[in-house]
Amino acid sequence: MSAPKPVIEIDHLAYAYGSSEAVHDLSLSVAPGRCYGLFGRNGAGKTTTMKCLLGLLRPRSGRVRLFGLDPVADEVEVKRRLAYVPDQVAFYPWMSIRETLDYLASFRPHWNRDVERGLLERFQLDPGQRAAALSKGQRTQVALVAAVSPEPELLLLDEPTSGLDPIVRREFIETVIGAYQEGDPSRRTILVSTHLISEFEGLIDEFMIVDRGRSVMHMEADAARERFLRLRARLPGAAPAAGWGPVLRARQEGRDVELLVDGNGAEAAGMLRAAGAESVTSESLTLEEVFVAAMQAPRPEQEAK
Repeated sequence: MSAPKPVIEIDHLAYAYGSSEAVHDLSLSVAPGRCYGLFGRNGAGKTTTMKCLLGLLRPRSGRVRLFGLDPVADEVEVKRRLAYVPDQVAFYPWMSIRETLDYLASFRPHWNRDVERGLLERFQLDPGQRAAALSKGQRTQVALVAAVSPEPELLLLDEPTSGLDPIVRREFIETVIGAYQEGDPSRRTILVSTHLISEFEGLIDEFMIVDRGRSVMHMEADAARERFLRLRARLPGAAPAAGWGPVLRARQEGRDVELLVDGNGAEAAGMLRAAGAESVTSESLTLEEVFVAAMQAPRPEQEAK
């Protein structure tokens, strides 16, 4: 059986604002039903990549496709099948929440009013409130209601929890996004860009870390958890004078040692046991810890300096 056609295809994408390069030779592919994370610090190129996908920016070079279609040439068909929540949300200020949602629903062939009603209640939003009176967090909540209610095939979320308080952020991620995908798990796809990685830990299937517009790492989430480990052990005495070899980080307090390793867990555990460790335990790093480790690792361009 052939693999399903990717929902998102980015092939050697490049974009620059004048002489400042924002995205450099970026490629990725997202299969249907996946939750794909685009991780990076502010200014890493995540929003530019999203805007190129939507046809809001024209790539300097490379190619993007959504559902196998050109987002510029096939704009109506592409946008009919997706919903987008930008990092900065704005609505017509004179409209109420009710009028805003009705206006947005008028462009959609399908709109689940039960989903809309449930989200308005969960976010404690007053449908009669004017958009001009909404806080930044409330505007984001309305945008999320408008994105999920048409039950699109693809959700493009650019820092979707920006401006939300911690309780609402967690509820939105665990309940709203989780329920969206569970409604049709083989077809509903998510691309989320964020620097708040820990909040999406349980949803991400695959991710790419970007920095200054370049791909730093691209992995399946489960593969990353198997590769990046934290080892803990208690030694009978001081650590070996030669140290612990190629590890991401080594920390020792008294006889207790903690090592962060990248793919060489068995080797590091062997070194600990050779040093007389009473016991060695291991656990996977979180995706946020993997992100930090990847960002702190030397880059080829850094090593060349």
